[in-house]
Amino acid sequence: MSESFSPNDILEVLYHGLPLDLSMSGYLSVLPALFLILSIWFNPKAIAKICNIYFSFVLSLITIVSIADIFIYPHWGFHFDSTVFFYLKNPEEAIGSGSATEIFAGILLSAIFISIIYLGYSYIIKRQILKLKIPKSIGKTCVVMIVLMAALILPIRGGLSVSTMNVGKVYFSDNMFLNHAAVNPHFNLMYSFFKSEDFASQYQFFNKQEAIRIFDELNKQPKNDSIIKLLNTDKPNIIFFILESFSANVANDSLIAPNMNKFAKEGISFKNFYANSFRTDRGLVSILSGYPAHPTTAIMKYPQKTQSLPAIPASLKESGYNLSFYYGGDADFANMRSYFVGSCMICDITSEEEFPLSDRLTKWGVPDQILIDRVYSDLVEKQPKEPFMKTVLTLSSHEPFDVPSKGFDEPFINAVAYTDSCLGSFVDKLKTTELWKNTLIVLVADHCMQSYPSGVDNNSPERFRIPMIWLGGAVKAPADVLDYGSQNDIAATLLSQMNINHSDFKFSKNMFNPDANKFAFYSYVNGFSMINTDGSIVYDNDKNSIIEQSGDKTLEKKAKAFFQNMYLDLGSR
Repeated sequence: MSESFSPNDILEVLYHGLPLDLSMSGYLSVLPALFLILSIWFNPKAIAKICNIYFSFVLSLITIVSIADIFIYPHWGFHFDSTVFFYLKNPEEAIGSGSATEIFAGILLSAIFISIIYLGYSYIIKRQILKLKIPKSIGKTCVVMIVLMAALILPIRGGLSVSTMNVGKVYFSDNMFLNHAAVNPHFNLMYSFFKSEDFASQYQFFNKQEAIRIFDELNKQPKNDSIIKLLNTDKPNIIFFILESFSANVANDSLIAPNMNKFAKEGISFKNFYANSFRTDRGLVSILSGYPAHPTTAIMKYPQKTQSLPAIPASLKESGYNLSFYYGGDADFANMRSYFVGSCMICDITSEEEFPLSDRLTKWGVPDQILIDRVYSDLVEKQPKEPFMKTVLTLSSHEPFDVPSKGFDEPFINAVAYTDSCLGSFVDKLKTTELWKNTLIVLVADHCMQSYPSGVDNNSPERFRIPMIWLGGAVKAPADVLDYGSQNDIAATLLSQMNINHSDFKFSKNMFNPDANKFAFYSYVNGFSMINTDGSIVYDNDKNSIIEQSGDKTLEKKAKAFFQNMYLDLGSR
C-alpha cells in the first residue's frame, strides 16, 4: 500500500480486530483447558508431554500462516484462506508467484519465530504445567475447571447474541485495507474451511422465485433481426489469447504495450470491458463458458460440476471445429485439464511437458515467446484442419515476472511489454499467410494484476477493467464498442456472430443486441459489483452493505439478484 496511516488508524485496527483475536484464542484454548482438567487426575509430566505436542503443532501452524499471510496479501489483496490449499496440489506452481528472496525470507522468519515462541512456551507455560499438583478437593476443582472451560464460548462466539463470530464483525472503515488489517488471519483461514458448500442456500437476498424473476428480466435476450454483423464469415478460424494479468491501464499504454494499442485501432476494441474475478481458474471459466466467477469458491474445483457447463469450444466442436489448447505451464494446475477435456471437449493439449527442459526458463514454465512460436509453427507447418479454434493461455506476466528481456524497471510492466512484443511478432507473421484472411484473433485478459497499481482498493472497478480486442482478416472493419460487458458475455456475443445457438449460456448476453441490458459484473473476495452507463454499485458481503454507489439506484437489486442466481445455479449442478 502506498497510503500512510495515522497512529489512530492503527489503534482502531487493534481495537476493532480484538474480537476475532479473542475468538481465535478461545478456540486454541479449548484443548489446553481440557488438558488442565485431566491434570487433576494424571501425572503432570504426562500432561506436559501432551502439551508439548499440541503447542509445538499450534505454534508452528500459527507462525507459518502468519508469515505466509504477510507475503501473500500484497500479491492477492486478501488474506490466506482455504482456496490456497486447492493450489497446493501443485506446490511448484503455487510458490511460483513468490521470488526466491521472498521464499527464503519466509522460511527464515518462520524458523526464527517458531524458535522464539517455543522457547517462551518452554520457560513460561511448560514450567507451570510441571508444577501442577493433584488438588485436595478433586470434585470441586473439576467443576470449577469445567465452568471456566465452558466460559470460552463467550470469546469464541463473541457473546451470547444470536449472531456468531464472523469475519465481517470487525469491519469498521470505508478503507478496505484497514478492515483487512483488523481481520485475524488464523480465524479467517479457519472460517473459510467451515463455510457451507450448500451453495444454493447462500446469499439469500430475495426469495428464490423473486431472485429468478429479477435475473430473467435483467439477462433476457430479446430476438432482434438488426444485430450488427462484424465478421466476414460465419466460420472463421479462431485463436483465443488469454493474457495473464493484462489490466486495461497497462494494455492501453502505448509505451508499455504498443502492439495492443495498434491492434485496438486495427480491430474491434471493447472499451468498457471487465474481468469477472481475480483468478485465472475463474477467468478461464468466465471466458470460455460464459459463467461468472464465485468469490468464495472456484467451480473448476469441482469436475463433476464443470462437466455440466456449456463452453465455446464444445459448441464449436459440434459445428465441426478442430480444437486445441496451449499453455507453457502445468495443464493439471487447479484442475484445468479436467475442465478443458470434460467441459470444453479439448483433448489436444500442449503444456510444459511437450517442451524440452531447456525451454522451461521460468518458475511457471515456458516463456511466452517460445509458447507463441510453437502455436505459429503448428499453424503453418502442421496446417490444422479448418475451421479450428486454438486457445492460448500466456504466463510470463504472472509473478515473479521472470522474462528474458529488460525494458522497464517495474517487473510487472516489463513482463507485459515482453508479452506484448511476442503478440506483435505473432500477428505480423500470421498476416503474411493465407490463414489470416479467415482468422479471428480474440485477445482478452484472464484478470487484472491485484498488486498493480498500488493504492487502489481491491474491490475498485479499476482492478477489474481489462482489454478485449477482436483482430484478424475475419473482422469486417475497425470499431470501438462502448457498451459495458464482462467476460461472461463473450460466449453469447461471439456465438451470435457465428449464428450458433447460445441459449445454454444463461449468464451470457450478446453485447451487440440493442435490446439487451448492457452491464458489467464482477466479484471480488466475498463481494460483487455491477456497472452500467448510468452508475455503479460495489457490495461487500462481509460488511453486509454497499461500500460504493453512484447513479442508478436500481443496480443494488439487480446486482444482488444476479449474484444470488450464481449461487443457486452452482448449487444445482
